[in-house]
Amino acid sequence: MRLMFVAMISTALAGCMVGPDFKRPDVPTTARYTDSALTNTSILKQESVATSSTNNQTMANAEWWKAFHSNALNDMVQRALQNNHSLEAANWSLAEAQELANARAGTRLPQVALTGGTGRDKYGAEFLGSIPPPPTFTYYAAGAAVSYTLDYTGGIARSIEQQRALVEYQQQQLNAAHIMVAGDVVLQVLHIASLNSQIATLNTLLDRDRDNLHLVQVAFDNGSVSKLDVISAESQLASDMTLMPSLQQELSTARHALAVIMGSAPADAQINEVDLDQLTLPQNIPVIVPSELARRRPDILAAEAQLHAATAAVGVATANLYPHLDLSGSISQQALTVDGLFDRSSNAWSAISSIAAPLFNGGTLRAEKRAAVNAMKASAENYQQTVLVAFQQVADALDALDHVAAELQARAQAEKAARDTVDLTRKSYSEGNAGVIQVLDAERHYQQARLGDVRAKAQQYIDVAQLMLALGGNTQGT
Repeated sequence: MRLMFVAMISTALAGCMVGPDFKRPDVPTTARYTDSALTNTSILKQESVATSSTNNQTMANAEWWKAFHSNALNDMVQRALQNNHSLEAANWSLAEAQELANARAGTRLPQVALTGGTGRDKYGAEFLGSIPPPPTFTYYAAGAAVSYTLDYTGGIARSIEQQRALVEYQQQQLNAAHIMVAGDVVLQVLHIASLNSQIATLNTLLDRDRDNLHLVQVAFDNGSVSKLDVISAESQLASDMTLMPSLQQELSTARHALAVIMGSAPADAQINEVDLDQLTLPQNIPVIVPSELARRRPDILAAEAQLHAATAAVGVATANLYPHLDLSGSISQQALTVDGLFDRSSNAWSAISSIAAPLFNGGTLRAEKRAAVNAMKASAENYQQTVLVAFQQVADALDALDHVAAELQARAQAEKAARDTVDLTRKSYSEGNAGVIQVLDAERHYQQARLGDVRAKAQQYIDVAQLMLALGGNTQGT
């Protein structure tokens, strides 16, 4: 009865749980991503965009890749989302975490079990002393047992909170995997489109080199040029030909990577390659403010969930320092024969309360609490680092777009100059003031300018995709 009284008093005092309550980290106060203003990013909205709330599923469900307006790209992304094994593994990890949370929640309720058994006993003098021992007997028992732990410290509640935070972590990991699988498809498709365009332009350039070599060889045979001109033409062709194998290898690697992302072996993949001119560059991409980014990017939210779980773990470790109060009881039928199990005289019951307080454990429990506190502090630092890395990725993508826009302007001027040179050289040739070799050489420089322009345009598409990924898959306004 005294133990029952202590248990009731402890339950009455259970007004709050031990350990710190989790508080969401403060959002960063910085108002911009880059240290200087952007001057060449006309495709971005100049104003920052923020939303009033964040839905855990919003970014995972946003079909941001449709901003490129390519049915072939959309189809490959959907196939990857359906077949990617890493994404499916993330789904199962979330399901596992949810079931573990359900299992942990069950420990807060009374535990009821059916009991039953049979046995044969014989007592000796050591057990009964001077009392005459009874004859050997067989017994039967059947009933139910109930046990319940009084969570007056909130340790069980904290453990449930911890497991639910881990569910949130797995949910955000799934969201991040969803975005990254789609992003990997988009980036590989853009990379393949860029390589195909570069290879086509390089083939045109090599044709010009071969024409140039042929004409130089004819001129040498006629005695109008020296052997040095022939060697120079051969050297130029050989030099440009060295560019092709690396581009072809890079193309093969990109195709293989895309096949794996889509859940297929490289030899079995069905890839619908997309040309750059079949894509539309997204316009008016809104750049959300840093504080909103910290509330929407799945990797940041996953780090926040880990911090929540680590905070709850401190409460669990703290609760272990307090006495544990347990109540248990049973009601059963006990008889010497099977027929007697349900006789009224066979009723048996018990009610037990117990308390166990840690007195000495070599400092284990307090060390475990300190370890939990240290883990919580580490999680807090990891969260801050995750936020900074996210800001860095956005800043890198913004600067890359700014720089590639400036490069495109310079490339456009270089291409125009090369094209004007071709026109002037052709005109000069028709007037008899320039030779065929000069015309071909001018055309070759023009093709080189085009090759650089193709690379820059493809890079702009890639930089846009990387910015959209860094922003968490944002497509509003595109």
